[in-house]
Amino acid sequence: MDPLLTLASVTATILALVTLGYAGLCWVIPFKTCKRCAGTGHTTTRFLHRPRACRRCDRGMRLRLGRRVYNVLHRLRAEAHR
Repeated sequence: MDPLLTLASVTATILALVTLGYAGLCWVIPFKTCKRCAGTGHTTTRFLHRPRACRRCDRGMRLRLGRRVYNVLHRLRAEAHR
């Protein structure tokens, strides 16, 4: 076998496994902890250091990017079949 063909097939297999693993993760655990508030749902203001609700998340959890993409594609498909 050609070494380049072997390298290409191994690379394609690894990428497929990583993609399927991330898709499975998005299906099983669609939410992740917000990086800005570290999952608390609150941040502090810069000058007064008072707690306020985090603008990026709702209750400390955010949808994963892969799950957001899936939701958009699912809505587009559902609208197309109406």
